[in-house]
Amino acid sequence: MKQSSLKTQARRSDLSQYVRYIHVEESCLNLPYTQEILENSGLPHEVVPEKSEPFQSGCGPETFTEGKRHLYLCSNRGRFFKSCPGTGEYRCCGYNILNIGMNCPMDCVYCILQAYLNKPWLSHFVNIDDLFLELDRLFHANPEMLYRIGTGEFTDSLALDNLTGMSKKLVEYFSQKKQAVLELKTKSACVDNLKGLVHGGRTIVAWSLNAPIIIKKEEIRSANLSQRLEAAKKCAEWGYRLAFHFDPIIEHPGWREGYAETIVQLFSKIPRDAIVWISLGALRYLPHLKTIGTRRFPASRIFYQEFIEGLDGKSRYFRPHRTELYKHIYDLLQQYVSPNTCIYFCMESDEIWRDVTGFTPSERGGVAQMLDSAVFDQS
Repeated sequence: MKQSSLKTQARRSDLSQYVRYIHVEESCLNLPYTQEILENSGLPHEVVPEKSEPFQSGCGPETFTEGKRHLYLCSNRGRFFKSCPGTGEYRCCGYNILNIGMNCPMDCVYCILQAYLNKPWLSHFVNIDDLFLELDRLFHANPEMLYRIGTGEFTDSLALDNLTGMSKKLVEYFSQKKQAVLELKTKSACVDNLKGLVHGGRTIVAWSLNAPIIIKKEEIRSANLSQRLEAAKKCAEWGYRLAFHFDPIIEHPGWREGYAETIVQLFSKIPRDAIVWISLGALRYLPHLKTIGTRRFPASRIFYQEFIEGLDGKSRYFRPHRTELYKHIYDLLQQYVSPNTCIYFCMESDEIWRDVTGFTPSERGGVAQMLDSAVFDQS
């Protein structure tokens, strides 16, 4: 095998191996970033006329699976930057979303994107000059604002980074932005591109965590717990600050022991002072996701529990049950975390906050202020 082929194979590790087809929107073919990805991938590609679909998708469960093998390099013709929509009924953290692509090569049973996206393939936006111009204008227009920005809302931040190299561009850009931090959130172990970057402390690398059995059964093609924590340990050694998200917390046989095991492993491998924040969020989903999820994953039982319609229209565990889940995990975390680490709930009510922590966010300036203090006051 040629040396160049060996290098290409080594670069295309983990989830990048799952991609088998690359499609390029015709207007994007000659963009330098597009050419960089094509060269890095070592895969053949086809050029797709604008307003055409990369492949005939259909609408069955097999479509969602097959679509994750197709990567579509295209332009984002809308805004890259958006504020998290949140809801008026539950406490929002004031997060901001940077949309770098759509869909994910992993296949979590509970993934909301199954019900949200109307196309099954992976999309990655290659008009990055427009992305950085939009951010430049935002920061220039609001020099006193503080921004927590993440790329993990509509895709996994790092799962395809061995192909796209997007993290390098984002980390280097944000390293100079004192009014903002970038959060790269993942369920993968794809962190090699982060090594050696000058990040200036402006990038937080984050992992979604769960009980080991949930990772194994419900988070298909994701890195296992040990792999995630080993990747996080590397990032801490490279000087990155870290975050972890227990979301969604899922009730299952042995859940108390399962989440306790995860927390013990987390703090046995990761220095507590490296952790900026930890979020907790119980399983919640749009009602029609149950139809999709049970059709695609008939062996899963997570949708067959008792749920109630929440104030945001999503199916949620009953409040006393959510409180029980949260209280167990929150109390365990309190045995290990640094006093500088912010533990918060994602989209929960003041009643839940009071029942679990003994205070409400407004008593500490609001969730956004709590998180801003955790990250910017430590900069």
